[in-house]
Amino acid sequence: MIAIVDYEAGNLTSVARAVAHIGYRSAVTQNIDEIQNADRIIFPGVGAAGAAMESLKRLGLYHALARAFADGKPILGICLGTQVIMGFSEEDQTPCLGLIPGTVRAFKKICDSDGSRLKIPHMGWNSIQVRSAHPVLADVRDTDEFYFVHGYYPDPDVDRHILALTEYGIPFASVIGERNLIATQFHPEKSGRPGLKILENFCTWKPC
Repeated sequence: MIAIVDYEAGNLTSVARAVAHIGYRSAVTQNIDEIQNADRIIFPGVGAAGAAMESLKRLGLYHALARAFADGKPILGICLGTQVIMGFSEEDQTPCLGLIPGTVRAFKKICDSDGSRLKIPHMGWNSIQVRSAHPVLADVRDTDEFYFVHGYYPDPDVDRHILALTEYGIPFASVIGERNLIATQFHPEKSGRPGLKILENFCTWKPC
């Protein structure tokens, strides 16, 4: 069973539907025992880092996620879930989970290649450039596009944690990972066939 962590940060139904569509069973849950007993964990989210961290602590999920990571359980972060696995977020000046060291940074004034100002938040479809081969990113093509909605992006301290980059005025890490944890700044559940392929790869991934 796949536990989809409910820490009151939205975006859960679409993830559960996508998982069901590719033929896997999941449960949206705040229950620590269910999370600990799950075969793997999806950690999605939309919203602000400060409120997310408050909810994780209040619900007792902060330590449950840290334990799951330490135990080697496969974990997939999505959007806000990708950001709060970092060490610190500039949004609300928030200390986060620290599963991957680094900082979540705000997009500043950014421009396209022709000098035109780009809108913040970054919202819409964009491609990713895979830097490091990973089983969850298998069969992702350069022409594939994924759906983004975010005003902040993860900036890992260690370069090897950056698995893929996306260009939006600046190159930023759009997929990060360490051991049994992989996380996407985009929404695979809203990204059509390429996103479903990433979810399917995650559901069969067996980290070393």
